[in-house]
Amino acid sequence: MTESDPPPARKIGWLRFAPIAVIVLVLGGVLASGVHRRLSLESLRESSAALDALVAQNLPLALAAYIGIYAVAVMISMPGALFLTLTGGFLFGIWMGGAATVIAATIGATGVFLAARTAFGDALRARAGGWLKRLEEGFRDNAFNYLLALRLFPGAPFFIVNLAPAFLNVKLRDFVLATFIGIIPGTLVYSAVGNGLRAAFNAGVDVDPVDAARDLLFSPEIIIPIAGLLLLALLPVAAKAFRRKPQGAA
Repeated sequence: MTESDPPPARKIGWLRFAPIAVIVLVLGGVLASGVHRRLSLESLRESSAALDALVAQNLPLALAAYIGIYAVAVMISMPGALFLTLTGGFLFGIWMGGAATVIAATIGATGVFLAARTAFGDALRARAGGWLKRLEEGFRDNAFNYLLALRLFPGAPFFIVNLAPAFLNVKLRDFVLATFIGIIPGTLVYSAVGNGLRAAFNAGVDVDPVDAARDLLFSPEIIIPIAGLLLLALLPVAAKAFRRKPQGAA
């Protein structure tokens, strides 16, 4: 190694930001190209015949392409990813489209989690005060249940829930399992609405699929079971807290 060469440790230190840099560059390219603007109901209506033909001719290829595109969209937090969920239900039906979306979203979320943990996790924990350490300890003890509850909660921002566990030293296994299981109910709701778009197109009815999905998601038939699952996810956390409560405490 010559005097002009940087120390190996410095090289490794800079390399940890490479995944984040790639994500930012890809997102910048997508936004500059305007591809995200094509994710609209009108575009789906215009392209439905061509997309249906692709699915009919080569279903495995169509599914693989959908999963790949969706995973990248989630990884770079591309605007319009929610519309892709509707498209999955439109093209593949509720169950196949929902399953493909859950797999793709889990892959994309895991990519964000790993990139953030590699780039910022250690540095953030080293510079943070005791509050983060206490939060990390509590999250580590109940990581799966906390994450599952956050994934089930309809109002939790998907991208933020991808990042926070990366800063709190959550195990990859817990992150993947909680993400995969927790996003199933909401994904199936949006897939069901996407599947219903075909009938709306054929009938010439104008519909706002996002509003329709939200109305369905927050209907008593859907939100009450999700709330029950959320409470079940938090039950072990409450039980641990109760067991740790000092004897004689009020």
